[in-house]
Parts: sequence; structure tokens; C-alpha cells
Amino acid sequence: MTGWLLKTEPGTYSYGDLEREGSTRWDGVRNPTALQHIREMRPGDRCVIYHSGSERAAVGLAEVTTEPYPDPEASDPKLAVVDVRATRRLEQPVPLGAIKGNPLFAGSPLVRISRLSVVPLTEGQLQAIAG
Repeated sequence: MTGWLLKTEPGTYSYGDLEREGSTRWDGVRNPTALQHIREMRPGDRCVIYHSGSERAAVGLAEVTTEPYPDPEASDPKLAVVDVRATRRLEQPVPLGAIKGNPLFAGSPLVRISRLSVVPLTEGQLQAIAG
């Protein structure tokens, strides 16, 4: 299985929203690289939900529950989505500073390409955040 970090602005959609709903369609991604990452996702892949904006911290875990599919709300068939379900909130949020300070993330797109909203994680990176 693969790991992914999914960024969201908590004022728009937070991990708390995902917990309340149980699952959601992960949509709104427009960056070509991030869309390619969505197309690589498979059911069972684990995700870290990361609050961007002023919070800048990993806050919870989720799991991909569907194969990628075209966004039914968009007119552009290139826009892919997956469904994810909440699995657990992290005991303590993991701030971006702690992630950047961990040598496991030195080459990560999370650190190198800060605006990328879907980031692949190695097993070691996933474990470093999820504990």
C-alpha cells in the first residue's frame, strides 16, 4: 500500500468535517502533478490529512475507498477524484516545522513543492507522522 498526504484548508473542509461525515469525495484538485497522484491512488491506500493555511499541521488519518474516477461535478474529464474515509485523529497534530526538521522528509515534495495539495509519502514518512 501507498501513503499520501492530502492538504485541505480547515475553514473550507476540515478533518472534523470528514469525521462527522465518515467519508467524502476528495475533489477540488486542479494541479496536474496533484491530479496525477490522485490517479495513482488505490483502495486501501492510507492518507494523512493536513490542515494548510494558518494551522499547517497533519491532524488525522484516512483511507482511500475507491479507484480514481472523473469528478462528476466538473465538466473537465481530466479532473480525477477518489473517495476517502476517516480512520483516526492524530493524538497530537504534527506541525510543518516538525516535518521539515525530520531528515526523512528532506527530498519530499511536501517540503520542496509547498503548494502541492496531494503528496506521496514513503512508508517511513507515513509512520513518522502517524506514529
